[in-house]
Formats: sequence, structure tokens, C-alpha cells
Amino acid sequence: MKKLVIGILAHVDAGKTTLSESMLYLSGKIGKLGRVDNKDAYLDTYELEKARGITIFSKQAVFEVGETQITLLDTPGHVDFSAEMERTLQVLDYAILVISGADGVQGHTKTLWRLLDMYQIPVFLFVNKMDQHGTDKDKLTKELKMQLGDGCIEFEKVQTDGFYDQLAMCDEIMMEAYLETGHIETAQIKKAVKERKVFPCFFGSALKLEGVEQFMQGIVHYSLIPSYSDEFGAKLFKISRDEQGNRLTYMKLTGGKLKVKDVLTNSFWEEKVNQIRIYSGQKFEAVNEVEAGSVCAVTGLSQTRPGEGLGIEEASEAPVLEPVLSYQIILPEDCDPRVMLPKLRQIEEEEPELHIVWDEQLQEIQVQIMGEVQIEILQSLIQSRFGTPVTFDAGRIVYKETIANVVEGVGHFEPLRHYAEVHLLLEPGEPGSGLQFGAKCSEDSLSKSWQRLVLTHLEEKAHKGVLTGSVITDMKITLVSGRAHNKHTEGGDFREATYRAVRQGLKEAESIVLEPYYAFQLELPAKMVGRAMTDIEKMQGTYEIAQTNGEMTVLVGSAPVVTMRNYQQEVVAYTKGLGRLFCSLKGYEPCHNRSEVIESIGYDSERDMENPTGSVFCAHGTGFLVDWNAVKDYMHVESYLQEKGNLSGETAHNKLSYTEERSISLDEIDQIINNTFYANQGKKSAWKRGKTARESYYEPVTYVGRQKETQEEYLLVDGYNVIYAWPELKELADENMDGARMKLLDSLSNYQGIRKCQIIVVFDAYRVQGHHEEVIDYQNIHMVYTREAQTADQYIEKFAHDNQKKYNITVATSDGLQQIIIRGAGCALLSARELKVEIDMANERIKREYHQIQRKDRNYLIDALSPEAKQQVEEMIKKENDP
Repeated sequence: MKKLVIGILAHVDAGKTTLSESMLYLSGKIGKLGRVDNKDAYLDTYELEKARGITIFSKQAVFEVGETQITLLDTPGHVDFSAEMERTLQVLDYAILVISGADGVQGHTKTLWRLLDMYQIPVFLFVNKMDQHGTDKDKLTKELKMQLGDGCIEFEKVQTDGFYDQLAMCDEIMMEAYLETGHIETAQIKKAVKERKVFPCFFGSALKLEGVEQFMQGIVHYSLIPSYSDEFGAKLFKISRDEQGNRLTYMKLTGGKLKVKDVLTNSFWEEKVNQIRIYSGQKFEAVNEVEAGSVCAVTGLSQTRPGEGLGIEEASEAPVLEPVLSYQIILPEDCDPRVMLPKLRQIEEEEPELHIVWDEQLQEIQVQIMGEVQIEILQSLIQSRFGTPVTFDAGRIVYKETIANVVEGVGHFEPLRHYAEVHLLLEPGEPGSGLQFGAKCSEDSLSKSWQRLVLTHLEEKAHKGVLTGSVITDMKITLVSGRAHNKHTEGGDFREATYRAVRQGLKEAESIVLEPYYAFQLELPAKMVGRAMTDIEKMQGTYEIAQTNGEMTVLVGSAPVVTMRNYQQEVVAYTKGLGRLFCSLKGYEPCHNRSEVIESIGYDSERDMENPTGSVFCAHGTGFLVDWNAVKDYMHVESYLQEKGNLSGETAHNKLSYTEERSISLDEIDQIINNTFYANQGKKSAWKRGKTARESYYEPVTYVGRQKETQEEYLLVDGYNVIYAWPELKELADENMDGARMKLLDSLSNYQGIRKCQIIVVFDAYRVQGHHEEVIDYQNIHMVYTREAQTADQYIEKFAHDNQKKYNITVATSDGLQQIIIRGAGCALLSARELKVEIDMANERIKREYHQIQRKDRNYLIDALSPEAKQQVEEMIKKENDP
């Protein structure tokens, strides 16, 4: 029989479980439709799932459609259980993405779509709840194409010209076939679906069984049955336990066959399969043999882990979605945490997104989770399985650390009769890349076997950063040099030297604290958008208006998890239940309140005995400790960076930092300019641009461009940005924006008389419908109001890009991203604060000059000052004397 493994995914409440029930019922697998509301759904087998009405654990059902056997893997829809869903993706042939016709494409739907793209899984879409009032198929189809891709095509009216037209636009081969013959063969459509060029869309109501039969037939008709190797291979994706406590390893066979009593092995273990089970819902069938393409659970394996590959199958990458919250598990007084810890490790095996951590210093058990819904689940699991009631503290954010520059870390371990030295090159990685390890070490200095051992030690431990003690990420760590002793070196010596090399390098590096960010989609009444914008700004978030439908508006953006944690309740309250907030984990970005976090955590890297930063050397038969900042004075192997001439005479920790000047190509500038719509930082526009993760990694620094003494000087000022950065103007702007604007213009006009340069003050008017660019001369400076759909940022960036070779341009702004762009264009920068300081200093200098000359002889004043300076002084004095 033909076999397909299909996963079903959805945003919570889209009707995923209902669709599963309908497919099982129509296939004849079940004789009665279960309901989530009635707590009798076939695949929601756990009491917690029945109680909450959500899928928590992935499960499977096997049914037939014609000659095709489908293994349907149901996955959790709630974002807190995304890691469970993501592990299941690794074994799918196809996926079903369920979308609510009443809600359209929601926040978590996009996260699922990105994951499906990352794992390159072909997708069939079922738009559910089309029986509800107000659903519009044409409108939803357009939304699918806009939000997910043009390959989303309705498959209910096939073999029509309109259908073929859409298919032809997705693939050149189908286009040629359509132009030649006027139709497209089914085999070509199947291939396009498999290659993710086409995503068949079906519409209906799972609850009323409308469109479900056609959907099932469509899946079978437009799917390609995978072919498998004769050589054994299996991908492990889940660990669980049955009611008797037997450990179950779920796997998909990707090659060959598996029989009871077969011995399975990987690099670390070798164990025998005792039983093979084919689960469907809560029940299973024990079989003696399974073939490639089957999904089964086996007993007898005690050391397996989700994501492992057996035989020809490679291990999977670590899940993209990861825990961002940490809680202390508070045990009853009579419960020893060291006795409870191994029991909790069983749950961690089954749910790897629940990271169980033992804090030796605090003598407490901590758990890292995806979201607060998991607390209740974990609490219930511990109670039901071990009979232990537990509670949790208020929780905190899981921070991470990375570095911004390249350093060489050195670790040395040489107590008496031991010896090892390790040199590691630590380099910043791309955001989201995690840790990457490699070797670029000569075998003349360190043999291959020792090199492999060092790499093993790098991978075996979660290395801590030196600012907060959080794990490090987004770095490339390369073994570049080292030394062993023929007689005294043992394996454990290199473990010590490797750990110390990482920590010594981190102490020298410029470290960055990272915090998790949510990507959010906020739907709320248009009249409440102002409140939402203010809230998001207070939460240090960024946003833009994605769409406005009648009286409802959709804001999308990102914000730190710590500031947005309980915002859902606020949204419900101030919108009186009309607003909805959807959050999904975006990733880690630089911490918005770094100093506060470092202070509150209070981590001291020098006192962390479990993770030493110094090294151990030996002299006169005695070992002695050397602090991290002196290790390189004692090391035995020459510095890799110095040897390669990378430092030009500088020490390793002064190597070029990424926070220093780095060039940005014109293509990159254009790309950033094109992405700066809704970007002005001023409150007048109330829009904010979100930085890319890469840009966000680096704190903006003031960069003074190379002086172009023969060129005319231009000073471009981001008007509203400066107004809201100067306290006296901000205070005035809150009451009278026109007054604040005039006061800024007067200050810059005075400054122009002293600085003698062309000054352009740019105010955005991009939300004024039909507004054209307006340039007004105000005294001796120029004032620009931008056109519709152009922000002040865009005007300044374009002016700098177009004229940086003609003029000596300085830009005054405190917009961090704009500073990066301007710096890349080769222009000079002034922050709003620096502009204020420079104007004040210039005014003071003129006043001093005036009073000094006045004290000598009043009659020489006119001769001593230029006419422009004299006029500026007189105006300032007049203003001071006016009541």
C-alpha cells in the first residue's frame, strides 16, 4: 500500500482537531465524530487536553483513502508547545495547514509557514469555518497570496483557464506546457506541489463536514509517494511513556525495515528493540516488522533522544523555537531536590523544550519553558506521575550573551604531572546562528586525536557568558592552536584547558547581553490605535500598521518578551474584548536595558568556581593560578592572531571590533532605505522602524567622517527626532508643537550664522494625503516638509546617498539605524544631544568674545565682530533682556 506521513498544523482555535476528526470519520476510521467541546476528540487523549480543549502532545492516527495509507500526525497549535510541533515536522512528507476563515492569516500562522519553508515541507491548505457569517472566499484567497505567497491557489475548480493561468505563473515548465497544449498535466502539478512552488487551497467547514471529502481526495490526487532506500534509516522525533511507564521512542523509518529484536546503535549506545507499536489515537497494534515510510513507537531503547538519526539518517538541527522563560520549581519541605531531579529528567526527555536546570550555587531546580501555559501542564504532570505537588516562583527571562569582536582565548592547565594548552578563536556569528565549532589547527602543534577531543569538550557543555552568566550563542569558536605533553597529558586536561580558553576569551571580548523578542500581530479597533502605539513604545517595541479593514486596524512589529509578557490581558481590558494579540518568538536581540539586567542578576564571573576564567601553570614543581588578564603573559604557545599578522602589532583583545567603522555597500543602503517606510522616530508621526537583527547587535557609535575641506558643508537635521530628544523642546511640544518647531528653527538659524554652513531641517508630512514635498526658506536656513509616503529619514538618507561625493555632509539624528546608514554613506554624524552641546558651546563662545571686547573698549566691538556675528549677538542680548 502507498504510504504518506502528513502533519496537521494550525494557529490555536483554527479548528485543527475538528478537521482531524472529520477526516478520520469520513475515512471510516471512527464511527462517531468527536468534539473538542464535548471532550471526546479521538486524538486529544490526555485529561489536560480534554480539560483545556487544546492539543498539548503530538499524536498519530492511521487511516486509508483509497489505496493510500495516511499516517496523520496531530501537532499542538498553542505557541507554548511549538517545539513539540517542530520536532514532528522533521518526519513529514506533506503538511496540512489549517487557517480559520473567520480570522485569516494570524501571527502564529506565519511562524508555522516560516518553519515549513525552513524544513522544505510541501503544504496543503484548508481554510476552515467558512460556514461562519462574514467569511469571504475571494478576500481570503487574496490574503493567502499576499501573506503566504502567490503559490496559494484554490484547487476546487480545476481544469479551468483561470486555474491553469495561476499554475502557469508558478513554474516555467508548467508555463511552457500551458502555452503549447492549453492545459497542464497532473504529474506536473504534483511535482510543483512537492517542490513547494504550488500550495493547493481548499475551503470548507470541518464541523459540518463541508469540503473535507474533496480535500482528502485532493491530497491523495496531488501527492507524490516518496521512494526509500533499502538500507536502514530512521529519524527519531519523540520520547514518551505509556500508562505502565514503558519508555517509547517514536520514529519514522526512512529506509529498509525494522524487526522486533533488531539491535539499533549510534556512536554512543547499542540497544535491542523489544516491541514495535503502530499507534492510532490511544490504542496501538503490536507488529513484528515495519517498512520504510511507516511511523512507529518502539520499546527497549533507553538512551534515545528526539532529533537523532539512525542508520543512513542524519541527526536533525536543534529546534528553532526555544524556551525564553525560567522558573524555580518550589518543592514541598520534605522533598529532597536531588531525589526529585532525576524524576524531572524523565519529563525533560519527553518534552525537550522543558529545560531542567540544577543551580548548584542556589541549590534549586529551575525549568526553562516556552510560555506560562506550560506551567500548569508541568505542574499537572509532576503531580499525576510522581504524586508531588509543586509550585513555581514569579519567573524571569532567559537571557543569552554573544560577542561583538574577534578575540583569541587561551586556556592552560598544568598542575603537577598534567599538561594541556588550548587556543581558540572566538568570532561573532550571524544572529540566530547559535554556536558553531571548527578547527584550523596544524597537526604539527596538536595531533588530530587531541583536536577532536577539544571539539568534543566545546560541544558537551553550555558555556556561560561573563556579564550575566547566561549561555553564549551566535558565535563561531575555532581551535587554532594548542599543545600537549607526550608523557603527562590526559584527556581531562584538555577539558579544563578548553573550558578556560572559552572563558578567558569572553573576558577579553566585548560582550553583548541578548534578550528574547516577540514578533506580534495586534488587531484592535482603529480608534484605539493611539493607545496601542503608546503602549508599544513604552515596551521598547517597534511597529507599523499592516492593514486597516473598516473599523479594525492591524499593527505588526516586535518587542522584548519581558515587557510584553502580560499585555494580552491589557488589550482585552481596554478594547473591551474586541482586541486580539498574537505573539510568536522572533529570536534574540541586544537587551534594551542591559545595565539594569546585569545589575539585577549580579553575576560575578571571577567567583564562579564552576566556570573559571583563569588558568593553572606550574613552576618549581608547584601549580599556581594565573588570572585571565595575565594568562597570555605565561602561555607557552605563540598567539595565533599575532603569528598570522592579523593584529599589526596590537594585542589580541584590541583586534578590530564590529562596533568600529564598517563599510556598507550602496546596495545595502538602498535596501535599508526601501525598508524605512513608517520609520520616523518623532512622536508626531508615532511610527518606529524595527532594526534588523544584525544591525541591532551593535550599539551606534558617533562617527566623524573624513573632512572634505574643499567642499561646501551641509548640516541635515531630523526635525522631530531632535525636538523629542531635547528636553526643553519636548516639554514645549507636548503643549504646542508649532512653538517647539519655531524654537528649534531659531536656534539653528543662530547656529548657522556661527557655523557658516547650509542647514536643512527636515520634518515629515508623509501621512498628509496628497502632500507634495515643500521647501521653505526660514531666515538663513532651509526647512523641508516631506511628500506623502516619505519619512524624514528617507529624505535625509536619499540626500546623503545622492550628494555625499559633492558635499561635506553632517547629519544630526539620534536614530540608531539611520546613523548606521549615514555612516555607510561616508557622512559625519551628530546625535541630537551632541548638536545641542555644539550649539550651546558656539553661543557661549560668541558671548565671551563679545564681553571680552566690550570690557576693553566698546567702540571696537563693531570692528572686531563680523556683521553676521554682531547681528547674532544683538539678537541674543535682545531676547535675554525682553521681559
